[in-house]
Order: sequence, then structure tokens, then C-alpha cells
Amino acid sequence: QVQLVESGGGLVQTGGSLSLSCAASGSFDRINKMGWYRQAPGKQRELVAQITSDGNEYYIDSLKDRFTISIDNFKNTVYLQMNSLKPEDTAVYSCAVDHLGWGWDYWGQGTQVTVSS
Repeated sequence: QVQLVESGGGLVQTGGSLSLSCAASGSFDRINKMGWYRQAPGKQRELVAQITSDGNEYYIDSLKDRFTISIDNFKNTVYLQMNSLKPEDTAVYSCAVDHLGWGWDYWGQGTQVTVSS
């Protein structure tokens, strides 16, 4: 079982920055990868970025120049640095864990990010 605790959301003006973190705890031997999803009102949830335990990163094309994902394997924590934020980045951001390599199997509760114009 894995528990995820997210932090770092909030309200920021256009062009500002926010950093999200998600710490995993519980009874597990390893984590294959961690990632961040977001869901805006009225839209489907989308994968923002993911990172494997050995540091391989993936971003959706539209965000790779502004967002950076990183992982601290000792702390079992994933981070998402978001820069040059735009109103369209407003969403609930949730972290996810794939701990065995079989797909996302644990989710955080979500943290609200609101970018004002």
C-alpha cells in the first residue's frame, strides 16, 4: 500500500511560478515511476509529466519548456516546478505512482493550482 501526500498548490498570477511536491510512504520495496496529472474544469484528465526512478523524464509537448519534473528516490518524492504559468494551467494537479511497472496504481488527493490573468 502506498500513500501519497501532495503540497504546493495555490493561487499565482500569470507568469508566476509554483512548485508541487508529492511524497510517497507506505509498505513498498520500490517505485518504478512517479508522475503528475491535471484536470481542468470540464476537461479530461491529462498526463503532465512523468519520471522513472532512474531519471527518465517525459512531458507533454506543450509543457516541456515551462515545467520540470524531478524525483528524490531517497525521499520517495516527486516534484513539479512550473514556470511562466498561464491561466490555462489552472487545474487540479494529482500525483500518481506506478510502483511495480504495471501502470499507475496509486493516486494523490489532488492540489488546486489557479493562475489568475
